[in-house]
Amino acid sequence: MKNYLISLALLITVLAAKAQIGNVIIFSENGESFTVILNGVQQNSQPTTNVKLTGLNAAWFKMKIAFYDASIGTKDFNLGVSLGNEKTFALHKKNNGEYDLRILGEIPLAQAPPTQNGQTEVMFQTVGGPGNNTTTINQQTTTYSNNGNPQNGSVTIGMNTNGAGVGISVSGVDMGTSNSTTTTTTTSSSSSSGSMDMPQHYDMPGYNGPIGCAYPMNREDFKSAKGSISSKDFEDSKMTVAKQIVGNNCLTCNQVKEIMMLFSFENTKLDFAKYAYSYTFDLGNYYKLNDAFSFNSSIDELNKYIEARKR
Repeated sequence: MKNYLISLALLITVLAAKAQIGNVIIFSENGESFTVILNGVQQNSQPTTNVKLTGLNAAWFKMKIAFYDASIGTKDFNLGVSLGNEKTFALHKKNNGEYDLRILGEIPLAQAPPTQNGQTEVMFQTVGGPGNNTTTINQQTTTYSNNGNPQNGSVTIGMNTNGAGVGISVSGVDMGTSNSTTTTTTTSSSSSSGSMDMPQHYDMPGYNGPIGCAYPMNREDFKSAKGSISSKDFEDSKMTVAKQIVGNNCLTCNQVKEIMMLFSFENTKLDFAKYAYSYTFDLGNYYKLNDAFSFNSSIDELNKYIEARKR
């Protein structure tokens, strides 16, 4: 009976602990990368498009969303957490260019799916910068009978404080009398934390020139963007999609050039090169776009445009 009571008490303790935390998933509908700051403390170490915050221990937080695209800036929100549940929010861009936080769903933590591919999971941090902390508790109980032989009685409870779940195993619990019970509890913790200060911008190997935005699109996002542009049949439609994508992201000169090569006409390439200049990371490499033009007059016009922007 003693073993049974121990296991029951531990079960209640673990479930009570889970009821005091909540998870929140935040993603950007249009793929803008961002960093989450809760009550003044940065959570994810690098900008991303989908963040899963675990172990949140309060019902409300003051939240800042810092977009890496400097033209969007930082947005302030009040984040509501449902303790014991996992809530999903979308960062939605309104017609006036502002952003709001829209709740899409809420489920109990026990039913929450594991972290998805492309999703950044971060254990809630109150001090010390972004990181991830996991605590595991294992308890083994052995009951000895009157003849001194161990019975088949064990209780093992594992708890992951980031809300990933609780594992409980109870087997062969002796419900009779016994002379003694030995209980061993082992607690292990692991943590990894990043710097409190997020790097100001991407560090491009071998490049030390001027920059126009902080973090260029990653390979997968850019591949998807090119696919969206290429799927359009008409030059005007391609340009519309290209400007929509570039206007919400940051590109390298090589990425700008790759998109230019998706257009058929010289004027369209020139128009896009001018537009993309404000959303390019390595501005000092913009001369590399010259190879995408067929006429020197286009190169001269782009150069005049850039020089005018510098004044």
